[in-house]
Amino acid sequence: MLNIVLFQPSIPQNTGNIMRTCVAVGAKLHLIKPLGFSLDENSIKRCAVNYLKEIDYVVYADFADFLQKNNGYFVFLSRYGTKNYTEVDYVNYDNVYLFFGNESKGIPWEILKKYQSNCYRIPTTAHFRSLNLANAVAIVAYEVMRQCDFSNLSEKDQIKGENFWL
Repeated sequence: MLNIVLFQPSIPQNTGNIMRTCVAVGAKLHLIKPLGFSLDENSIKRCAVNYLKEIDYVVYADFADFLQKNNGYFVFLSRYGTKNYTEVDYVNYDNVYLFFGNESKGIPWEILKKYQSNCYRIPTTAHFRSLNLANAVAIVAYEVMRQCDFSNLSEKDQIKGENFWL
């Protein structure tokens, strides 16, 4: 199963967009507190459109709470990663957890140094600090899906190109 983990997200519009992506790819969303917003805010509802009822998500008190309740292969996306996110062979893992940090602070160094071998990055030019969080989640989530041949989507779930214009 694909899992998206947001460590202390602070921008509700990003989280709303990520909720939509999770529904699109069949991923579970994990939110680690503190959150910079309330989940019942209008901005979350607006960005998540009508998918709030569809999203499978859990909120955790802190990182320790998350670790107590989850296990699988952890992939930390960070500008400090030394390997490309496409280097992970996601097919080999039943439960993949993609970790993304707070929009302004990222994932704390204390956590990253414990998981150095699992730190990856999305390549960008040298003059660029970071991508928008929602964009980064979509990029990596769809790489996981591609490597798994979109096998978590049933035929009925997929929109077919030939039906799109009807």
